[in-house]
Amino acid sequence: MWGPGLIFSGAAIGTSHLVQSTRAGAIFGAALITVILLINVLKYPAYRFGVDFANARGRSLLTGYRELGLWAPILFLVAVAPVVPITFAALGAATAGIISAIIGPVMPVPALAALVLMAATAMLVIGGYRWLDRVNSVLMAFLVASTLATTSMVLPEVQWMSFVDVSWTREASALLFIVALAGFMPNPLDVSVPVSLWEVEASRSLPPEKRPTLSQARSSFAGPYALSAIMAVCFCIMGAGVMHAQQITPLTDAPGFAGQIVDLYRQALGPGAAILAAIAALSVMATTVIAAIDAYARIYSSAMSVFAGREDDCGQRQDYIGFALLFMAMGLMVLFTVMSDFATFLDFTTSAAFVIAPVVALLNHLVVTRCDLPDEARPGPVAKGINLAAILVMSGLAVMYFVLSF
Repeated sequence: MWGPGLIFSGAAIGTSHLVQSTRAGAIFGAALITVILLINVLKYPAYRFGVDFANARGRSLLTGYRELGLWAPILFLVAVAPVVPITFAALGAATAGIISAIIGPVMPVPALAALVLMAATAMLVIGGYRWLDRVNSVLMAFLVASTLATTSMVLPEVQWMSFVDVSWTREASALLFIVALAGFMPNPLDVSVPVSLWEVEASRSLPPEKRPTLSQARSSFAGPYALSAIMAVCFCIMGAGVMHAQQITPLTDAPGFAGQIVDLYRQALGPGAAILAAIAALSVMATTVIAAIDAYARIYSSAMSVFAGREDDCGQRQDYIGFALLFMAMGLMVLFTVMSDFATFLDFTTSAAFVIAPVVALLNHLVVTRCDLPDEARPGPVAKGINLAAILVMSGLAVMYFVLSF
């Protein structure tokens, strides 16, 4: 059962990969490949802790936060809330950009992005988790295959000497971009909570004898997670092999940059495959939007159940629908009032998501080390060590972000 893991992967192979990883390669060549891999390694334990807790307890991380004390879920919800509407706006704009690249500029990006958000919300309100699980698999295989093929074809064009170039570490703008790259790489770290909720709901849909063991749940998440990391590196190589090698500057508007991504496929695979790859990319971005709306509506509806002390902490349907509509409306407000330059707005959004990441990693660490869990579900010294290192690194980068920005 790879359902929750595939939903995570489908959500990940979106803005962080199609946009940020490609920009990383276009701007810095192969220099940030190691950074991308390191980000994925450091963030992994905090995500897996959500899988572990959900599998062992049949409850979400929010229940674990509540067991730490009322302060923990409140801190999490307050930290995440400001990021939700700008995340929706950024994802909607990126998806609108790909639509414009495929069929042309049929309407302004904010209006098209608004339609994307409304359509995704309507799909979830009508279909819920089962639709999300099914939509997530559409065209994913083709995008992976076409991206791997494109990557292999541009490998000779990559300036591999840039792999060992560390001159970017002395540039303030480059360090700020690292924070923006890390924010959604592979997903915002607060997605560890919906990962636990997806795991709980997926397990509850199975008869008891078919529910996954802890080892199976971990493997089901690790496979798609590794796939998302590999895809992130592939998009970075594509950006390095085509855009950086030809000194093509990434465009700052959503349709323009989406067109550049389509051109990566066109140059390597030809026009026919490029169109199919673009459609697959659109499908993946649409899945990312759907997964994000589901994730945050699920977080806050689940919080209502946790605060009310209900046995079922997955949230009630009316709360889920209410929060989905609320956050969609807030995302629409951001689209039409705040967003002007797409690249700058996206960097701000992903950086904001990264700033709260150390808080989430710490809360998840406390849950799996202090809450009631069987011994086999508690992290070993390696997982704990990596997560503590991640907390320190992310905290340092967050401080650096504020110092360099303000």
